[in-house]
Amino acid sequence: MFNKVLIANRGEIALRIIRACKEMGIKSVLVYSKADEDSLPVKFADQAVCIGPAQSNESYLLIDRIISVAEICDVDAIHPGYGFLAENIHFAEICKSCNITFIGPTPDQMRAMGDKACARETMRKAGVPITPGSGGVIETEEEALVIARKLEYPVIIKASAGGGGRGMRIAHNDASLIQGFHSAKTEAEKAFGNGDVYIEKFIENPKHIEVQILADSFGNVLQLGERDCSMQRRHQKLIEESPSPSISPALRKKLGEAAVKAAKAVKYVSAGTIEFLLGPKEQFYFMEMNTRVQVEHPVTEMVTGVDIIKEQIRIAAGLKLQYTQKQIIPRGHAIECRINAEDPYRNFAPCPGKIDFYSAPGGYGVRVDSHAYCGYSIPPYYDSMIAKLIVHGDTRADAIAKCRRALEEYIIEGVATTIPFDLFITGTKEFNEGHYDTGFIERVMKSGSFEKTKTSGQS
Repeated sequence: MFNKVLIANRGEIALRIIRACKEMGIKSVLVYSKADEDSLPVKFADQAVCIGPAQSNESYLLIDRIISVAEICDVDAIHPGYGFLAENIHFAEICKSCNITFIGPTPDQMRAMGDKACARETMRKAGVPITPGSGGVIETEEEALVIARKLEYPVIIKASAGGGGRGMRIAHNDASLIQGFHSAKTEAEKAFGNGDVYIEKFIENPKHIEVQILADSFGNVLQLGERDCSMQRRHQKLIEESPSPSISPALRKKLGEAAVKAAKAVKYVSAGTIEFLLGPKEQFYFMEMNTRVQVEHPVTEMVTGVDIIKEQIRIAAGLKLQYTQKQIIPRGHAIECRINAEDPYRNFAPCPGKIDFYSAPGGYGVRVDSHAYCGYSIPPYYDSMIAKLIVHGDTRADAIAKCRRALEEYIIEGVATTIPFDLFITGTKEFNEGHYDTGFIERVMKSGSFEKTKTSGQS
């Protein structure tokens, strides 16, 4: 097992990894920016080293500085968390060349699944269902038009190196296709340094379902069940739950088998997530693989009892999985609400600033993963998520009731948050009946029903 692990991240995920390391008897070294010097991860890490100013391209994305700290502090491994360098192939290669274990998949595995167009072809060969689309990267708008007309509109243009909703455009006709093709390429180039795009048939109002997998270097692959991540806006997830309320046992089995097949196709090793789009009549299609730990991994932990971060570290240390597939028996239902420092009444405008009062909810089956505290100043330079509220109940109805009770108890003053919106959504008929899809929140916002709660005083 490792003696010392460097954590190349910030916020709640950095704190989550520090806690796992402490419980495993591993020393933690945290790199941080000047903006995060008063953060909880800095306070709780065994060592903390400032590597630059607030901007991520001058701190959290500077590979040379991170590696320098790793070598000076004599760490065995680096955990990248999610975001920043978590899926950066070059970073993983540098770690390998410096004899530092990258807690994640190998560069080759990341390359195979990181390029979305390449991953689609790999899945097709492995027999995993994929949405109809281009066979690879689209080079010209003329080629894009031919493909789109063949698939029939609507289609979606996606960045090959994409993620987080960037480099994606939906086209309903030739004009919007041409515009979307060029804007997606430009956005992808700026965001990922790679302007390659491909085209898929757009599945309107699908469910977004993902399956958590764990795979060790001995060829063992586990699937830990699915998460429903359909409650999202602008391709950003807001509420996740496990298991999905709209999946039959037969489909659940098929999804799990497809996820294992996908991981084995690239000889995957580490924690990862296979994401699917679920269309009508239980048709599902491979969308992408995230070769890292997910923001929403806690809901899977709550229903399976598996500590995904610890297993990820154990796998990286060369150990076998502690579980067999027969031992993975999901119990009850879990829901996660992301708490963002955003004003949902102003189109989710970011709201950085000082937290004047902070009181997190508690009680049986309630978990809060957060780096926030009273007096903490939320910096304006990073993702706006400041907490994750996760609840577990014996049934979905029990979990929803517990979630709403906990949201009502969650007090954050000084900055606007998405707590009122989470309360509104979890109270809707569609959510309670499990009848929602990826377009639900956009329809809610267009209807104006949420905005009315501000004047009515109801949530």
